[in-house]
Amino acid sequence: MGGRTMAFGAAGLVLGLLVAGTTIASAADPLVSRGKAVTASSSEGSGFEAAKAVDGSTSTRWASVEGHDPEWLRVDLGSAHTISRVKLSWEAAYAKSYRVQTSSDGSSWTDVYSTSAGDGGTDDLTLSGSGRYVRFYGTARGTAYGYSLWEFEVYGVGGGTPPTTTTPPTTTTTTSPPPSGLGHPFGSRQTPYAAGTLRPSGSTSTLDAKIVDYYQRWKAAFVKQNCGNGWYQVISPDAKFPYVAEAQGYGMVITAQMAGADPDAKKIFDGLLKYKLAHPSVNNPDLLAAEQDTACKSVNGSDSATDGDMDTAYGLLLADKQWGSSGTYNYKQIAVKNVNAIKKSLINPSTNLLLMGDWSGPDDSRKYYGSRSSDWMADHFRAFRNATGDSAWDTIRAKHQDLIATLQSKYAASTGLLPDFVQDTNSTAKPAVGELLEEAATDGKYWYNACRDPWRIGADAALTGDGKSLAAARKMNSWIKSKTGGDPSKIAVGYQLNGTQIDSGSDAAFVAPFAVAATTDPGSQAWLDALWNKMVNTPIATDTYFGASIQLQVMITVSGNHWIP
Repeated sequence: MGGRTMAFGAAGLVLGLLVAGTTIASAADPLVSRGKAVTASSSEGSGFEAAKAVDGSTSTRWASVEGHDPEWLRVDLGSAHTISRVKLSWEAAYAKSYRVQTSSDGSSWTDVYSTSAGDGGTDDLTLSGSGRYVRFYGTARGTAYGYSLWEFEVYGVGGGTPPTTTTPPTTTTTTSPPPSGLGHPFGSRQTPYAAGTLRPSGSTSTLDAKIVDYYQRWKAAFVKQNCGNGWYQVISPDAKFPYVAEAQGYGMVITAQMAGADPDAKKIFDGLLKYKLAHPSVNNPDLLAAEQDTACKSVNGSDSATDGDMDTAYGLLLADKQWGSSGTYNYKQIAVKNVNAIKKSLINPSTNLLLMGDWSGPDDSRKYYGSRSSDWMADHFRAFRNATGDSAWDTIRAKHQDLIATLQSKYAASTGLLPDFVQDTNSTAKPAVGELLEEAATDGKYWYNACRDPWRIGADAALTGDGKSLAAARKMNSWIKSKTGGDPSKIAVGYQLNGTQIDSGSDAAFVAPFAVAATTDPGSQAWLDALWNKMVNTPIATDTYFGASIQLQVMITVSGNHWIP
């Protein structure tokens, strides 16, 4: 691409200076970013690490994973600086829409430049800002590839008192922790959600305090060390067995996201991981056996359950971004093995749809061509694509999203509800008739599996703005808001797909997920606030890990604290 130069002012977007008396620098300020600590949201692979963008060489470059937005590159200047100029030297994979941001703490960001008309080449920007951290934040790629910079240059002058540190900053990559020790500390909200996504009313500090309080009660009730060996487990008092893979997956995702709020998060995560590694599935050792007894011995066939493996893999990818992979466990390496095992043993190769477990094979065609709707986690598929670079995950995600649209259109046009299980995915998929896996009365209805769907679908819609996920989430949100008259206490325990209530009472597993769907509709602020208040004002049920764990993850998501690794 041919080179070009642009200069833009950014009046009114100056970050508060860290010390009084610092002055705005001139365009002749020195280069201050070369060789500094740098981290990125992702890298295309070996040789394209974040540090390549600040090494002073125009023959090396940083490149993000292909086909994904948003992506970012952050440089730590080591202390507060006044910034006057940023120069981006693009390789062919450029940004069409992006922002340049500054921050004093690496958590809260201020835009000092933005454009939606990037065309590659060289962007030489005159701007005005201040902070220790400067970040390129890409929101729309100019090509089908990723983002790629030969050099990311920041010019300015130092000012302020450098933060106290016992060791000098070191160059980091996507698999090493940043200088602070955490890549995404809870509350930092480094990943903006899609434009128009709602958040419960109130300050972020108030929202976060409610989440931390609920997390502490969840942890006290369900996170245990009952079998020694340095293991941690999430107990499941409401399940058939005291330890189930689904609960361990929830625990790994939750603790990775709560790092920064809980100083023990990494210790708990590593204990959960140690437990996972000690309980492999008999069919694929990189998957987790689904159930264990009171002695933590795998039972009932020692095979896997898909939802547990989806979440353990996702949790490992979160951990890699959160803590890096150079410690006791190489989270990234274990995650990729887990992801590849899911593809090998949990994806039906003829339909590209998830199986219900690694026990499912063509010898039982009814189950082999069946699937569980609550396993269809589009944000997880995106993370797997990012981690492996395997485009098959794009195909897999699209197949599940298309199936959601078909089921909603044909069987739940007025409600958008999905059944716990579907059958005949090799021909004309439909809600399960009779017992497919669990109960004849409810396998084809919106019951204790599908109740998670508004959360799983809504999370992808809220973070990415994906049109298919948005349409599905909004359909469910519109119906439940109307059905209940805006009163979350009227959300029933289960529905037929036409919206007829199955059971009375109230259960967090059915109430909370609708809050995520609500965030996708700009006209649902009052409804979202009502759902949030219902969640925080209802005491945690310590006899159900299921409802409590779902609600905690919903609270993390609707508050803006969820992210895709």
